[in-house]
Amino acid sequence: MCVTKKLNKTSKNATNILVQQRLRRPVAPHLSIYRPQITWIVSIATRITGVALSGGLYLYATAYLASPLFGWSIGSESLVAAFSSLSPSVQFALKFGVALPFVFHGMNGMRHLVWDTGRMLTNKQISRSGWTVVGASTVVAVLLALWKPKDDAFTMPTTTRQMTSRGVLLQGS
Repeated sequence: MCVTKKLNKTSKNATNILVQQRLRRPVAPHLSIYRPQITWIVSIATRITGVALSGGLYLYATAYLASPLFGWSIGSESLVAAFSSLSPSVQFALKFGVALPFVFHGMNGMRHLVWDTGRMLTNKQISRSGWTVVGASTVVAVLLALWKPKDDAFTMPTTTRQMTSRGVLLQGS
């Protein structure tokens, strides 16, 4: 009886020591021992942008389908009116925030397609192409955010004169 109590006490003590050691041990592989590399940063960012883009699409599509039930007006006319009422700096920030994930995800997808052909697979080329995707997608997103269409670019011509001045020819006229 005495031996059993002593073994149980020793066993519990050993278990407690083991638990304490595990709490002080870093999780392997621990992020603090790795230097951030462009390959895994771009990989994580691609996954995040993919989830954000698809999640945003599903959220907007669901809201658009449910809008008649709740009396919401989230059609293109109301979105354009709401967007045009914002200050230019907020418009730029929103356009950049929407453009960057699209451009980044698309460019990194093209990078992966190049890899699928068996090209650019050395460590140096992979690192260089990763930084190229980051830089190019940022530049393109800024350009898209700064782009403003002409006022008449999206209006439909209403008179015959407007139709012919824009090069629109109607059958039978």
